[in-house]
Amino acid sequence: MANRKEKTFRFIIVGGGIAGVTCVEQLSSQIPSADVALITAGPHIKTVTNYRQVSKTLEEFDVEEQASSVLEEKFPNLTVIHSAVKSLHTRSHSLETTDGRVFGYEKLCICGGGRPKLLTQENPYVLGIRDTDSAQELQKRLSKAKRIVVVGNGGIALELVYEVEGCEVIWAVKDKAIGNTFFDAGAAQFLIPSLEADKPEKDTPCKRPRYTTEEPAPGGSHTFTADRNARRQGSSSTEAGSALGPDWHEGIVLQGSEQGTRRVSLEYQCEVEKIFTSEELLNSPPQTLGHENVGSWPVYIKLTNGKTFGCDFVVSATGVVPNTEPFLHGNNFALADDGGLQVDDHMMTSEPDVYAAGDVCTACWEHSPMWQQMRLWTQARQMGWYAGRCMAAQVLSEPIELDFCFELFSHITKFFNYKVVLLGKFNGQGLGSDHELLVRCTKGLEYVKVVLSGGRMVGAVLIGETDLEETFENLILNEMDLTPYGEELLNPNIDIEDYFD
Repeated sequence: MANRKEKTFRFIIVGGGIAGVTCVEQLSSQIPSADVALITAGPHIKTVTNYRQVSKTLEEFDVEEQASSVLEEKFPNLTVIHSAVKSLHTRSHSLETTDGRVFGYEKLCICGGGRPKLLTQENPYVLGIRDTDSAQELQKRLSKAKRIVVVGNGGIALELVYEVEGCEVIWAVKDKAIGNTFFDAGAAQFLIPSLEADKPEKDTPCKRPRYTTEEPAPGGSHTFTADRNARRQGSSSTEAGSALGPDWHEGIVLQGSEQGTRRVSLEYQCEVEKIFTSEELLNSPPQTLGHENVGSWPVYIKLTNGKTFGCDFVVSATGVVPNTEPFLHGNNFALADDGGLQVDDHMMTSEPDVYAAGDVCTACWEHSPMWQQMRLWTQARQMGWYAGRCMAAQVLSEPIELDFCFELFSHITKFFNYKVVLLGKFNGQGLGSDHELLVRCTKGLEYVKVVLSGGRMVGAVLIGETDLEETFENLILNEMDLTPYGEELLNPNIDIEDYFD
């Protein structure tokens, strides 16, 4: 294959998502004379816009799809190759694209992203949401739908369930509460009322150092109906309580075929047991059906709680797996337990001169006590930027240290129209029972949780416009002993920013 090389580039980056494009920008800026190639299957690339550094580690930005020519105009040393990778040959430092072209590289960075973990392959009634095309397909199908089933409990599922109008939604989650990836049951209780159009009244702040959560029984369900004239009854604790970019749902209409009432039914602690067509349902053992009429829906989904629901289609939003194909065959990449390409603290894989960044890789260096990898847009940008720096530093024989962004996990997003900030070990990850929680909750306004270990703040969840993110970030990074402050730390009558100024 070495004899077939069309051209050898100093740097080749595979993948036109945020990690890949950010890596290209960093390399092209640092070494303008170097030949850089970006190999991407699609006609468009994803670029970071409106970037804003909120604090030392927190950042906000938008993601826009742009024509690749925009990047080529910005960097004259860049060549964009529109094709997918067919095979990689690390020994000869070359790769072949699906259109039969062969390119050599001195340094390669794999930014192949992740692919959806679909419930089932090649089922026309199961739709995975990952990129712009699948989001547009969702919009098209939704316009004719009366009921959909959403399976999953991550960011895409949270955003989708909240945004859909004019269509009944059955939401199946495997956990005891919604949003388990991002927050605890207390925060889930705070967000649940947002599924109703009848927003809860704002109460005065209530400070409490502990909370207990009454959870639905395994396989239990709750239903929330958007009806401004309906009075809520009962005392359920839940009632009280390359991929798409951030805000991917903005700009597309997630409107079903029905007018008026929006209805979301939650099925907790359950997974998908089987998916059938109406014909298969008729020929199968009797199922526990609700008010659905057999044969009236194109597809039926049986959950592990024994319930079967008919719907127009199923949305599979169960996360992603690293998209390592077709880089593995014939090579000796070390893989992590989650299937990602192992990278060290310079973003290098186990193969010489091959780097990786974003969802396709797994950070296998010794992590900072306050950082963990999550396959999020912020980390894709950070890893792509850092990989570009590392590749340039090696070529220029310059030393480089692990970037500060890997010192503290931090992420800003939006769920149910609330600003959400996650810091450090925000869910007590890896702390076992060796931690305590302080919580302040104002229904409909804010939810503040801090995680303390040994008297020091190690994590926080901030929902709403709390303006506490920079203060809490500093308290975590400074490892200040907060024992003397006790519950006063979240006293709403104290201006905590001035307290620790």
